[in-house]
Amino acid sequence: MANIIEVENLDIPELEIYARMTQIQLRNRLEPKKGLFIAESPKVIKVALDAGYEPVSLLMERKHITGQAQAILERCGDIPVYTGDRSVLASLTGYELTRGILCAMRRPCLPRPEEICKDAKRIAVLEGVADATNVGAIFRSAAALNVDAVLITSTCCDPLCRRAARVSMGTVFQVPWTRINETLDQWPEEGLSLLNRMGFRTAAMALTDNSISIDDPRLMEEPKLAIILGTEGDGLSENSIAHCDYTVKIPMSHQVDSLNVAAASAVAFWQLRAR
Repeated sequence: MANIIEVENLDIPELEIYARMTQIQLRNRLEPKKGLFIAESPKVIKVALDAGYEPVSLLMERKHITGQAQAILERCGDIPVYTGDRSVLASLTGYELTRGILCAMRRPCLPRPEEICKDAKRIAVLEGVADATNVGAIFRSAAALNVDAVLITSTCCDPLCRRAARVSMGTVFQVPWTRINETLDQWPEEGLSLLNRMGFRTAAMALTDNSISIDDPRLMEEPKLAIILGTEGDGLSENSIAHCDYTVKIPMSHQVDSLNVAAASAVAFWQLRAR
């Protein structure tokens, strides 16, 4: 049975994880250091529970206890459920709750890249993609378009941050992912070398004089391909491009020279999918 707790004192330690949930803190990755992350909205929480993630506590508007959160509460045992009026909870979190429900969950230990890529044919590697919305959208495309795993560099936004998980519609809990490096000096040389040792040819998505078209037959014929996507402003580093097996571009018209990284990922995942 749920342990319902009315929120009256906003300074209690148990609510610290919710009180510090700002976009700046998410991007600075304060949550991973605490071993928790926040899942937001009934849909995202349900997908996380389905994937085996462990809930620690819930924060929701009072009306949802017998409403859209009822099925979630039935699955969460006797964990604390902090509740109150919308205005009280907004003063705690600093923003209006999306659909009125947040769930603090334990952060799992990340697997090694070799574990999640062992049987993969197509993977994505995100180099320094910093925007949570872009990371969430990339994961959603990866799930929809049969990307087997996602690897991120240490400068990439945390896929489990609140906004990324919500934009992904929970697919960050479905697509296997991990960090390919923990320190900057391991990427790109050591990271790309690891991909090659695992049998992947690497395709850097970038515009250069040597870029080949994304519909080049050589790419389609690769049995194992890693699609490398770069940061929003500058794209992939020159060092990463130089160490990849292919440099790949998406042909465009009307003098458009680039797409948002999330849009580019969807095009790349579809075109380069395993045959």
